[in-house]
Amino acid sequence: MTNPVLHLKDVTLSLQGNAGPVEILHGISLDVAKGETLGLIGPSGSGKSSLLMVMGGLEKATGGSVIALGHDLTALDEDGLARVRRDHMGVVFQSFHLIPTMTALENVATPLELAGKRDAFERAEAELEAVGLAHRANHYPAQMSGGEQQRVALARALAPKPQLLLADEPTGNLDEANGTAIMDLLFGLSEAQGATLVLVTHAPELAARCDRVIRLRDGAIEGQALRAAE
Repeated sequence: MTNPVLHLKDVTLSLQGNAGPVEILHGISLDVAKGETLGLIGPSGSGKSSLLMVMGGLEKATGGSVIALGHDLTALDEDGLARVRRDHMGVVFQSFHLIPTMTALENVATPLELAGKRDAFERAEAELEAVGLAHRANHYPAQMSGGEQQRVALARALAPKPQLLLADEPTGNLDEANGTAIMDLLFGLSEAQGATLVLVTHAPELAARCDRVIRLRDGAIEGQALRAAE
């Protein structure tokens, strides 16, 4: 694979637990291509979310190398990692992480403002419209349903037009109907923007929508499969 968006080589991750260091990831090597949709699956505790965090520089690998969009995440300090995420990545979590004292519009526009975008509010309005929430722009998170809040979180992640979109169980707190709607938006909007998507999920039907699926077990890659031709 030439010029992968993500290049992981022999990545390990060790976190400090109450009884000492806990080995989370064991020698992960993986390339992800531009525009690819990659699903990460596996049982609870297999390391899916930890691997996603390492890909986004939210956790620093203990060993090995992580190259994301040409940036060596293992060599950057926290400020450098924050700049790479701000300028090139979008992240969607299971929990919405919206600022409760800000409207939907402000939640989407604020990261753009911090990045120095003069058209922050115009772009925020466009992204809210893209996720079907233009009519909720001036509502606060507490005034919205869980599905609506996750749509705002998705708009916020996509507003900077990221090259890499990371999603960790984005439908985990939603009912089936809202979860399906969010996934349709996630796949549709990431494809429209040409973004690479990495998705952590427990749901086989969601993983099946990805171009490739990596199965983890005990912090290592157990296997992978390509999506069957339609």
